[in-house]
Amino acid sequence: MTTDTLSTLRTTLLAAAEAEHAPAMRAYMRDQFEFLGVRTPQRRAACKPVLATLKGQPAAALLELAHALWQQPQREFQYVAIDLLAQHWKQLDDSHLPALLQLVQQRSWWDSVDGLAGVIGDVLRYQHEGMDDAIAHENLWVRRIALLHQLGWRGKTDCERLFRYALQCAHEQEFFIQKAIGWVLRDYARHDPQAVRRYTSEHQQQLAPLSYREARKHL
Repeated sequence: MTTDTLSTLRTTLLAAAEAEHAPAMRAYMRDQFEFLGVRTPQRRAACKPVLATLKGQPAAALLELAHALWQQPQREFQYVAIDLLAQHWKQLDDSHLPALLQLVQQRSWWDSVDGLAGVIGDVLRYQHEGMDDAIAHENLWVRRIALLHQLGWRGKTDCERLFRYALQCAHEQEFFIQKAIGWVLRDYARHDPQAVRRYTSEHQQQLAPLSYREARKHL
């Protein structure tokens, strides 16, 4: 399945590519990745019918295809892998977390990692399997996953865990960690602004200024 579907997706992306957009897309990602020039709406519209044919495929087959897409040189293939996993996340469970975290650590940047954070959040389904290990991981992108995995959970959020993870990483100078801390706190503030106001006031000296500003942006 993987070889045939990968070939079909490659043909589909090439047909949707607008090469004139590739330089700007590459520049936006700081010239780290090559692009075909397929914009997001066009990519999703073109590839959705192909991905829909994979309904009912076992998790192993989906992950094999995702990993094959991840190895392709142009960035759009990684985006299609995320679309694939997001479309079929119900076929995954927490036993597939190691395979997902393996993707997190390959060709890593905020765009792929944040997309996978959404998939992992769906797969965990208000649980936190593996996240205590992830928040202590040596790879910053895995730590970012642990910080982001509860995004959008609102009343289902384990706020004690969220606050603990934020403090665990608050000392880091890495921009993408500081930004993630502020992002998750701001997101939870939509559900419980008083808790976030109290938390950020109590820990202002420990939180990076960026994290603090982001957390309180809409309070």
